[in-house]
Amino acid sequence: MKNFLFLLIISSANLFSQSLLTPKQNKIDPKLIKDETSEFSWYAENAGNKMEIGSIINELKKINKTDLLIKTTVKMKQMEGSWVDSTIVKTTDFQPVYHSSYNPMRDMVLKSGKNKITGYYLDKKTQQKETIDLPGENYFDSSSYPALLRYLPLKENYTAELSVFDYNPRAKKGIIKAYILDTQKADLNGKKVWAVKTTDDISDKTSTTTYYIDPETRKVLKQEINMGGRNMIMEPVQQ
Repeated sequence: MKNFLFLLIISSANLFSQSLLTPKQNKIDPKLIKDETSEFSWYAENAGNKMEIGSIINELKKINKTDLLIKTTVKMKQMEGSWVDSTIVKTTDFQPVYHSSYNPMRDMVLKSGKNKITGYYLDKKTQQKETIDLPGENYFDSSSYPALLRYLPLKENYTAELSVFDYNPRAKKGIIKAYILDTQKADLNGKKVWAVKTTDDISDKTSTTTYYIDPETRKVLKQEINMGGRNMIMEPVQQ
């Protein structure tokens, strides 16, 4: 009887435990990764009405045999200039190598070493420049984890936690978590897709993003963002 109870406890723990994904322990299928460029229109939604607030261009490119470039360019209609994020990761496991982010408000550069992250953060309004030198290993860059979701072994009810690094001098600095809350089959304009719902510690789990992913090409066909009741949608620009 004691042995039975022990096995029951162990089985229950395994049933409800959530796997933690890291570069050293991941389920990414690099064979699914293809060079691509996609453009999305970014809308704010209010009472069923959509208002375009910007556009986003996402680029994925294998720059050599081992490294993958993930580049995002955001242009807002009410803001001069653009927001450009460039991240280099190892293609096989998304181990971060380099990340830069430039926009009208601030510049940031991160370099990933064996067990620490170095770089700088420049506030353009105050011209204050912070030197970044923080411990960290076996994590994904916060800018790259939305891309790697597409290459996981998606199935119904799939959930996971991801170890990620994020730097924001006004909020969190260091290793935090992102979460795949749920994965379900869905219908998008007559096409069967995976609906992958996520959140992270960057927003203190107050914001969720749902990615609608083509199960064959693994392209993102739509994104829905809920930020405390405020809804935004990203839809591909029709070519």
